[in-house]
Amino acid sequence: MKQKIFLETEYMTLGQLLKEVNLISSGGQAKWFLAEETVFVDGEPENRRGRKLYPGMMIDIPGTGTFFMTKNEDGQHEAE
Repeated sequence: MKQKIFLETEYMTLGQLLKEVNLISSGGQAKWFLAEETVFVDGEPENRRGRKLYPGMMIDIPGTGTFFMTKNEDGQHEAE
């Protein structure tokens, strides 16, 4: 599954993305999730919940999907 994530601000953290795509229910669960699951940011493994994600970046969560960060220019909603 491939999805675009539309950013309302300059960036989103990896923890915020995990919550946005409903993999965790609170920000506090991000550290646990990243310790248990492999998440790739632009092809490199990442385990920092505070990693800043900017437009143009690709996040791959095996078993869940691939997410492309993009700037919200037309009033579109996140996770469309």
